[in-house]
Amino acid sequence: MATASADNAAKRHPLAATIVLSIVGYAAVVGTFLGVVPRSLFPELSLTAVNRLADAIALVNAVNVLVIAAGWRWIRQDEVKKHATAMVTSFVLILVFLVMYLTKIGGGGTKEFVGPNIVYYPYLAMLAIHIVLSIVAVPVVLYALVLGATHSPAELRTETRHRTVGRIAAGSWLLSLTLGVVTYLLLNHAFDWEYVEAAAATLLLVG
Repeated sequence: MATASADNAAKRHPLAATIVLSIVGYAAVVGTFLGVVPRSLFPELSLTAVNRLADAIALVNAVNVLVIAAGWRWIRQDEVKKHATAMVTSFVLILVFLVMYLTKIGGGGTKEFVGPNIVYYPYLAMLAIHIVLSIVAVPVVLYALVLGATHSPAELRTETRHRTVGRIAAGSWLLSLTLGVVTYLLLNHAFDWEYVEAAAATLLLVG
C-alpha cells in the first residue's frame, strides 16, 4: 500500500487511530438505534424494502466470509499481496454492510423472531454471540487494518503484532458473520417474525 512506507501519524500511533475510528463507528450505530441520529437522514422504507435490505446484507456477509477465509489461506501460503487485497476487500464489504444496516434500522425497523422455544433459545444464543463479537471485534479488526495499511510486510513481521491481532480479528469476524447469516436464515426463511418499526423500537429502548 502507498502509505505503508510513509511515516505518518497513524503509523506512529496506530492504537490512537484505532480508538478514533472505533468511536466514530460505535457512535453511528448507537446513535441510530437510540434515535439520536435524525431519522430524516434515512429514507422512509416499506417492509418490502426492509426485507430486500436484509437479503442484501446477508449476501454481503456471506461473500465476506469467503473473502476473509481466502485472505487467511493466502497469508498462510505467504501470498502477501493477495492477502492484503482480500483484507481491503473485506473492509469495503464491512462498510457496505454498515451503510445498509444503518439505513434499514434508521429508515425502516427490525424483525422479531417468532418460533418454537426449541429453536428460539438457540436463535437468541447465536444472535447474542453474533452481536457481542461484532461489537468487540471492531477495534481489533480496525487495529489490524491500521497496522497493515501503514507498515510494509517486513515491518509487520518484525515490528508489530499484526500476525497475532490479525488472527484474532479474522477468527472473531468470521464467526460473527457466519452466525449473522445463520440467524438471518432462521428469522427470514425458516420461521415467522413480527415487524417493529424504528420509532416503536426506539421507544422500547428508551422507555
